[in-house]
Amino acid sequence: MNKLLQTTHRPLFTLAALVILFLAACKKKDGYNDIVSDDLSKPGIVTDVKVSNFSGGAYITYKLPVSSNILYVQAEYNINDNTKRQTKSSYYSDTIKVSGFALSKDYKVTLHTVSRASVQSDSVVVTVHPETPPYLKLVPTVKINRDFGGVNIVCKNPDKASIGVIVITTDSYDKQQIVQQTYTDLDSINFSVRGYDTLARRFGVYFTDQWGNISDTTFATITPIYETLVPKSKFNAYVLPSDAPTGFGWTINNLWNNNIKTPGYHTTQPITPLVWPAVITFDMGQSAKLSRYTIWNRGLDYDGVYYQWTAGAPKTWVIWGRNDTPVNEVMPTGVSMPAVGEKTPNGWINLGSFVCPDKPSGLGAGQYTASDLALWDAGFSFNFNLSLPKVRYLRFQCLSNWSETNNYFNITELSFWGDVR
Repeated sequence: MNKLLQTTHRPLFTLAALVILFLAACKKKDGYNDIVSDDLSKPGIVTDVKVSNFSGGAYITYKLPVSSNILYVQAEYNINDNTKRQTKSSYYSDTIKVSGFALSKDYKVTLHTVSRASVQSDSVVVTVHPETPPYLKLVPTVKINRDFGGVNIVCKNPDKASIGVIVITTDSYDKQQIVQQTYTDLDSINFSVRGYDTLARRFGVYFTDQWGNISDTTFATITPIYETLVPKSKFNAYVLPSDAPTGFGWTINNLWNNNIKTPGYHTTQPITPLVWPAVITFDMGQSAKLSRYTIWNRGLDYDGVYYQWTAGAPKTWVIWGRNDTPVNEVMPTGVSMPAVGEKTPNGWINLGSFVCPDKPSGLGAGQYTASDLALWDAGFSFNFNLSLPKVRYLRFQCLSNWSETNNYFNITELSFWGDVR
């Protein structure tokens, strides 16, 4: 028995020892903080310093002193009244980047060489003058417009920098409160903040960056436009001869049953005989000046399959509307399609063409991040043009689906907002 125990335990001890040795050998070193030399002499300074400014920062080039004992160059600088930054550049480089400055003005940057024994050289002070930081470039572009239930914020981010767009307004105690924080690196920013009564209200917008710099606030007094959720209790199918046939028992009435899960609406698959683009028609039961809508599509289903950005979910589509009694029509596409707000020969008004956003992660088919799935499950929301007239009857025309088969489509839920008074 003892012999068996020895035979069993010896490999386990050996394996543990190997793991410890392996971890010790693989211990990460940053190359900057460890003392790797006993030479405590002060290193020489950088020379021939030149500055190339860019938006919010600068590149500083230099010549290193001739020495094999230098480990890196270090820059120290204040980017605003409260924050000091430190950046480092390897001995193998002749350039160091300094960034995050709050304004376009002169800033002092202190450079040191640092030896392998962590000894600093004397200081070299250089002046940089960054160009306008990215977050400040948004300020002159921002527009605060009245919108249904609140305000619409539009601005440009030409550098595609990581920017925070902060919206504030007054609370019931007349104190300024943050009501929306949007973080993005898109070049064109457009979003709405809703949920407000039709009373004049002061809104403000300011911008921030990853270093905590904050712009001045742009204010506007806005009177939101009235909107409400169009009651779904009055919705009903209004089938026209050119409508797509229903498949799998997923009827059109499922589109307004307040259930974003399956079953929703599904055409036959494939539509036979194939008529594409495919159209469905319904009656909201009352006239409304529509402001926006949200569409939900099939996600993780009861069969355990993920349907996000695939299968029959609409990828591109058009919504048509009218207020008078519907007339059947094969809906136009391409160059024959009337502009938004214009009518077809049989009186259907183009309410807008829409595109489902791409997967944020950019991952391939069947691969998702948590953010991807959350975005899909939240539904995709779109605004209608404010100049459109009231409508009662709607047609949903699917131009393409995510599987790119373009011979069927499905939706799980639709919600519309607007003025039904």
